[in-house]
Amino acid sequence: MKKLLLSLLLLITNTVLAVQPEPGVNFKAIEPSIATDSADKIEVVELFWYGCIHCYHMDPYLDKWADKLPKDVVFKRVPAIPRKNWAPAAKAYYALETLGLEKKLHEKLFDAIHKEKSVNPDDQAGLTKWVAVNGKLDTAEVDAAFNSFSMNAKLSNSFNMFKAAGATGVPSIIIDGRYLTSSTMAGGEQNTIDLMNYIIDNVRKDKTKK
Repeated sequence: MKKLLLSLLLLITNTVLAVQPEPGVNFKAIEPSIATDSADKIEVVELFWYGCIHCYHMDPYLDKWADKLPKDVVFKRVPAIPRKNWAPAAKAYYALETLGLEKKLHEKLFDAIHKEKSVNPDDQAGLTKWVAVNGKLDTAEVDAAFNSFSMNAKLSNSFNMFKAAGATGVPSIIIDGRYLTSSTMAGGEQNTIDLMNYIIDNVRKDKTKK
């Protein structure tokens, strides 16, 4: 960890970015590091909340970036739960995954909350109804997905990941379980993407040395 952080510091002066990365300001090391689900790949995790306008603005940037992922990089979203009232929206995301509707309705749910303002991210009943209507499913089936046997474990994982990463808000990005940045730290959406690519490139170089 210390060697990689040092290499990042040394390469800053040779890297042209909109924001010159400064450790502790634009990104920080996660200590201890978080175990990833993809040991042979560089795992990138977005911590987000459907009720967050900044996450809404970040979403299309991440979608465009994720469409061109290198083979050694894997991307996933994890709904953050630093507060209890964020749980309904987290359950909505996991329900979409369970029902196979994440790709179809993820962006639409963001739009419903922030653009159309037809859904309250704190209202589980309203979220359940929205998923049922837009997914063209029976409400009972969607309700079962919201309250599945595995849901509590997923929510617990979300809570623990947010805490372990040392995140203070969303959207936050965890890279390889070792580095944390965010749109606030990076200074905007495109800066976040540029900084992600910068850290990924250096993590990749570090892995090839081992």
